[in-house]
Amino acid sequence: MDFDILLNDYAMPWAIKIVMAIAIFVIGKWVVKVIVNLVKKLLNRSESMDEMLVNFLGSIVNAILLLFVIIAALDQLGVDTSSLVALIAAAGLAIGLALQGSMQNFAAGVMIIVFKPFKSGDFIDAGGVSGVVEKVQIFSTTMRTGDNKEVIVPNGGIYGGAITNFSARDTRRVDMVFGIGYDDDIRKAKEILEGLVAADDRILKDPAPVVALSELADSSVNFIVRPWVNSGDYWAVMWDMNEKVKTSFDEAGISIPYPQMDVHLHKQEG
Repeated sequence: MDFDILLNDYAMPWAIKIVMAIAIFVIGKWVVKVIVNLVKKLLNRSESMDEMLVNFLGSIVNAILLLFVIIAALDQLGVDTSSLVALIAAAGLAIGLALQGSMQNFAAGVMIIVFKPFKSGDFIDAGGVSGVVEKVQIFSTTMRTGDNKEVIVPNGGIYGGAITNFSARDTRRVDMVFGIGYDDDIRKAKEILEGLVAADDRILKDPAPVVALSELADSSVNFIVRPWVNSGDYWAVMWDMNEKVKTSFDEAGISIPYPQMDVHLHKQEG
């Protein structure tokens, strides 16, 4: 075979293809690195983003982009990449089906991070657990209960149901019900409740607290007491108010009835 033909028709075209493929791979790898670093930098700006999750997402982005770079380089060499793409798609489908539950938890974790229904330090009720959010991980969220137990809840269970965030607002309303007997003085009981609410500095003036007779129940006359407080004072105000109401009612001679049933016996003659 003529050397010029070999050089011009085979060696030079293949050399150019190889050089172009190497250039695509090297430049593409550099571009991928820049994009991954940019993605990590953007994710790290979020205070609620766990570092482990940032690295995991970065590795996924890196793998996907590198895959495109490799396919582009092979295509430059003249390799038929359609079968390779089909093989990768089939493998991805098989892996996705095998890890369906895990992928659901991962996707839910991403949605939690993107939409931020809660953040670390919030007290929430989600996935059947009430507690303080410690951290959001790849597949699960770690929560600390009121008695200091650590509970790990799958992200799918959290995002797939209702999420109650008790820390989302600066203020909360304390809903309390106090019952008195039908023979007790209604006006006096209401005055006591209003006085206790007004005397507590933790109770906010705006919105104004509500003290009203709400129900003539079977065994009691029920008052609702609904003051607004800062979220951090919620439980302290509720517990203190329960104690103060019981003590004040006792001192004023106002009874707090309990459910009871009157049974009437009829004696039959003969």
